[in-house]
Amino acid sequence: MLQKNVYQATGKRKTAIARTILKPGSGEIIINNRSIDDYFKVEPAKTLLKQPLVLTNNLDSFDVKIRVRGGGFYGQAGAIRHGITKALILADPDLRQSLKKAGFIKRDARVKERKKYGQKGARARFQFSKR
Repeated sequence: MLQKNVYQATGKRKTAIARTILKPGSGEIIINNRSIDDYFKVEPAKTLLKQPLVLTNNLDSFDVKIRVRGGGFYGQAGAIRHGITKALILADPDLRQSLKKAGFIKRDARVKERKKYGQKGARARFQFSKR
């Protein structure tokens, strides 16, 4: 059971799923019980997941606790961004318009296409020989 002023949302991207908990605080971001700098070594992933907080000027307003599973670094960062966006909308529905305009609300549904039977790969085919 969540207490008052605590907002929880789930974000998804490729095969990564992030459970995000947002509560008023100083701007601390914890991912899988580790700090953001300890978890993500690459800077673009950190900036990707902070985008909704920066856009809405809430970077120092909320503490964010995240549990993320599956995928790679950028897939996880995208899932976290999606989860933070959904939690921010729960916290303040007026932010929806600006977040929607930035394209953060919609889940990025691009996933790897599966390999088809009798073929070389998802799109690649064996070379055709007439004779």
